[in-house]
Amino acid sequence: MAWTDLLAQGELGDGTSEMQALATATVMSPLAGFGIIAFSGEETEPFLQGQLSSDIRALGENAAQYSSYSTPKGRMLASFLVFRRGDDYCLQIAAELQEAIQKRLSMFVMRSKTKARDVSSDLLLLGVAGPLAAEKLSAVLGDLPEGDFATLHKEHCTVIALPGKRYQLAIASDAALALWQQLAASGVLPVAESLWRLSDIRAGSPWITSATSDAFVAQMANMELIGGVSFTKGCYPGQEIVARTQYLGKLKRRMYRASIATEHAEAGQEVFSSEMNGQASGKVMLAAPADQGRWEILVVAQIASLELGLHLGAVDGPKLEILDLPYAV
Repeated sequence: MAWTDLLAQGELGDGTSEMQALATATVMSPLAGFGIIAFSGEETEPFLQGQLSSDIRALGENAAQYSSYSTPKGRMLASFLVFRRGDDYCLQIAAELQEAIQKRLSMFVMRSKTKARDVSSDLLLLGVAGPLAAEKLSAVLGDLPEGDFATLHKEHCTVIALPGKRYQLAIASDAALALWQQLAASGVLPVAESLWRLSDIRAGSPWITSATSDAFVAQMANMELIGGVSFTKGCYPGQEIVARTQYLGKLKRRMYRASIATEHAEAGQEVFSSEMNGQASGKVMLAAPADQGRWEILVVAQIASLELGLHLGAVDGPKLEILDLPYAV
């Protein structure tokens, strides 16, 4: 069962009225672009502690955290939102990367008492955003988690509070349609996933996809600024490179939020600056349509290029307007 099956009869908007609802009311989006890998077993915590960039030991039963999985050279192959659900450690990941990353992680399980399984069809992800999101959700679900990255486990779903007045629900598939209908009846507006992606961009939350896998060291994507990297946890793949980048001050690229007047933008597109002699200065991490014919993006680029300006696709391409992030870079 998937959102596409449950919602085949309905339409999801992504136009001007939906953009206004994101700013003034509440919207909800099925997050079909993500999958979930669940690890279970008595040695799950130490196994994940030795593979991921965040401190899994610090992940309580009612908390979530961003994390990543890298090559030995420190390049992120995938990024995650990690949360617990019962005995499971759930790794939310871009759906297009799930099969390959699950297979790769499983190769290193060896004799560890843990096992990975795909639970994407058992737990459906729903994003709820907007200034009235807490009010609308609490009217249907009751108590909500308090504070960013807090979680609360309900009978049929896990609710995760995210930065930017946003909530993500991991819902048992047999309860998803009923909850969707309850929220819609309460005035929550169904929208396309691109609007949730816009909210991720505005929150400065990076997601690795196939277009950017193996492209960035964690700090280039601001992962350490959003709790996705621990510098005290010990070894994991790429840890030496990540630590060296942090302590020797060798970071030359950062992730920025930008707006651009263009017909289309997408992850993996290159950006250019005049001082780079024709070489790309960086790459788009995430992109989503905004309002007034513009797109908003998260872009990883050379820090030195900001002063001279960044352009999409070519040195004379559309110019990026750098916007604020909700945290200091």
